[in-house]
Amino acid sequence: MAGRIEPSLEVSSRRLEIACNSAGFVLATATTKTRLSQLGELAAPKPEFKQLVAFLREEKEDELELKNKPLGLFQLTQFACGGLALGSRHNHCALDGVSVHQFNMNLASLTRGEALVVVPKPNRTIFRARNPPQISHPHFEYSKATDTDNTFTLRGTTTTLIDKPQPHNQIHADGKLKNCTAFHAVASKIWKARSIVVEIAEDKISTMLFPVDTRTRIVPQASAGFSGNALVPGFARGSGRELKEEEYSSLVRRVQERIDRLDDEYIRSGIDWLEVNTRMPCREDSFSPVSWWRLGLETEEFAYGRLKCAAPVVVKPGIVFLLPGPTAEGGLNIFLELEGDQVVEFCRLIMED
Repeated sequence: MAGRIEPSLEVSSRRLEIACNSAGFVLATATTKTRLSQLGELAAPKPEFKQLVAFLREEKEDELELKNKPLGLFQLTQFACGGLALGSRHNHCALDGVSVHQFNMNLASLTRGEALVVVPKPNRTIFRARNPPQISHPHFEYSKATDTDNTFTLRGTTTTLIDKPQPHNQIHADGKLKNCTAFHAVASKIWKARSIVVEIAEDKISTMLFPVDTRTRIVPQASAGFSGNALVPGFARGSGRELKEEEYSSLVRRVQERIDRLDDEYIRSGIDWLEVNTRMPCREDSFSPVSWWRLGLETEEFAYGRLKCAAPVVVKPGIVFLLPGPTAEGGLNIFLELEGDQVVEFCRLIMED
């Protein structure tokens, strides 16, 4: 994490590599006159959070070459009441959500004067493209590369709290699906509700992308403690008409089928596809539910105390964050970008039986 991303030294490869040059991991410290209680509900992204990451973005950062950008940045901010906020940015070429959680677990353990909880194993050769590439599947989950949005651009967001078991139990009650997880149910419900409120044209194809951890899906499996990015985008597609008219259980089945198809061959075909093509996850008429509620972020115990809340600073267009609800209430917080009038209708559809 103290190195930098650089193009591969192999002339024929488009792969990025980490140069272990000890260029450094950025750490900034700050103080604020704000008291933690003044921020209100901590789970919801809000403009006040910008001060907690103010030093994690350099002026004219977008003009910097990739090799000059840190892989990780931390800002530790002390509130007037004595509370602490740890703001972080990680390059997802280096770490995925699981690895970030393991990184933070180790950081918390070190602050307590204890040993590493998870010994990181950064060997990524198990995810290397085959030579020659063997593309055996079409990969609609990828599209032409486009510019990424500003990481810290604030946009309108909405929050709604739902009871996780409700849609999950509803699907099983239908008797049409088996092995339905809470994620299958919630993601499908969001897909349908979002499509309705943004009024997707009936003949338009909507793509829902969902990160899938491949650590145990590839053969052989990644080692325990693998430290890197092992996520690939699973996807489900449907027309505006299908999303409005199909039964809820039918949409869940689409999600299940698309996750189930991600076996070792499909994953390696996708890696080979990316070796040949310069692309990124599909951005056309798509969105991505990102689940933080199962990462266990709130379980980390630092020397200064247990985390009170872990939340994104902003919700970027096309991203739907799924976070744990209040500890005492359970449930699930959903964060996404919608217009004001769409928020009410979205909440109604999400809470609908």
